Amino acid sequence: MGKTIDQIKAEALKAVETASDPEGIKELSIRYLGRKGAVTQFLRNISDLPAKERPEAGKKANETKKILDSAFKEALERIQKPAGADDRIDVSLPGRSVQVGHLHPITRIAGEICGIFTDMGFDIVEGPEVELDYYNFESLNFPPDHPARDMQDTFFISDKVVLRTHTSPIQVRVMEKTDPPVRVIAPGKVYRCDSDLTHTPMFHQVEGLLVDENVSFGDLKGTLTAFVHQMFDEQTSLRFRPSFFPFTEPSAEVDILCVMCRGKGCRVCSQTGWLEVLGSGMVHPAVLENVGYDTTRYTGFAFGMGVERIAMLKYGIDDIRKFFENDFRFLKQF
Repeated sequence: MGKTIDQIKAEALKAVETASDPEGIKELSIRYLGRKGAVTQFLRNISDLPAKERPEAGKKANETKKILDSAFKEALERIQKPAGADDRIDVSLPGRSVQVGHLHPITRIAGEICGIFTDMGFDIVEGPEVELDYYNFESLNFPPDHPARDMQDTFFISDKVVLRTHTSPIQVRVMEKTDPPVRVIAPGKVYRCDSDLTHTPMFHQVEGLLVDENVSFGDLKGTLTAFVHQMFDEQTSLRFRPSFFPFTEPSAEVDILCVMCRGKGCRVCSQTGWLEVLGSGMVHPAVLENVGYDTTRYTGFAFGMGVERIAMLKYGIDDIRKFFENDFRFLKQF
């Protein structure tokens, strides 16, 4: 059979003592433990030995294989260990600093919006994201054949179940269970079939509702003016433009003085000096009747805004997709 297993082991251990680089260790490992290595060949040729010698020879060969494998690994660690390094820990060295996480800009702005309105006395309410068609549309004065349903590209789960397109259904659910006065804001995720630089299929809204006796459009204007001045600054003017929403009458879009050019006209505001930020209006009597409120006694106003829209204006962000790409360089700015 040529060399004995003891001779192979002694030869390999002597060779590994003189190896001085990782490539040399690798070459020795292949020479002795590889498919065509000396130990492997010895194991294959055990059948040539007398029958009574085979068990002992096989046992010694397997032990040699383990010893050499361990010797090669230890030699490789010794060679690769940096000069002067040891296994002790210097406890006097300063600890590694740990990076602290921060709130996502959407979470930050949503919290700021909610904080402004809770300071005004509004309560925060939540509701389901998978919503019945009745609460998402019909109870809000969107009959099944109403053309205004086309204003919102909807994800349908079934004929009667949708992914909510706004958080207004929460307002209806609250009014069904609560007698006036009602003063709530409803933050949350909403879904629409829309995607471009300024729109995404899932986004965040905060909607508000106030119902009580003698509530007027002037109350709505005062509330939203206070909100805009706190969210941006007191020099930010706002204007109300007539608009249409099925669940409010009269309805108004709210514009603010462009935060980029301060009204001079720029690319962001399409040279108009104004930026649309939210929709609002007096709650439609039909909506109040659907929840059993006495429309001769109670009136109310409602408003809604996109959190991403507010965040983009607040921070000067020009692409809504940056909020969802999770680029650490972008997020750590906040």
